[in-house]
Amino acid sequence: MKNKNTLFLVQAAAIGAIYVVLTMVFAPLGFGEVQVRFSEALTVLPYFTPSAIPGLFVGCLTANFLGGALPVDILFGSIATLIGAVFTYRLRSVKWMAPLPPIAANTIIVPFVLYYGYGVNLPIPLMMLTVGIGEVLSCGVLGMLLLAGLSKYKRTLFSGSQA
Repeated sequence: MKNKNTLFLVQAAAIGAIYVVLTMVFAPLGFGEVQVRFSEALTVLPYFTPSAIPGLFVGCLTANFLGGALPVDILFGSIATLIGAVFTYRLRSVKWMAPLPPIAANTIIVPFVLYYGYGVNLPIPLMMLTVGIGEVLSCGVLGMLLLAGLSKYKRTLFSGSQA
């Protein structure tokens, strides 16, 4: 049992660290009204392992903090990623649905953070469109490419981590 808990923690930490690094390296693209976070491609990982759920949440929380986000963004942006990760895990029986929960959660929540937290004076539906397009690119396109590539190695990378 101890090894399984250790594996869970190590995988969660690794996923969180990769999320932070990808967000910070590509920071100019990952913050603002029009954003494409390459790190959001990792939101398909709950399809493989439940350890991705806390990893993505803590990674997003940390990246938003380090990126200088406002407290409302640190909290609600991270909650959007958490919601997406939880529902990706719950829908893991249908592979192609993996990117849909994070796309939906971020498309709905992030524009309200931008409008009310940052005072971005654009219509919320327009920001839903721009954030949604970025999420489709990062989760839908890049995430599904990542999922396809990792599927070949899932037994090696994620063995013993299934709930």
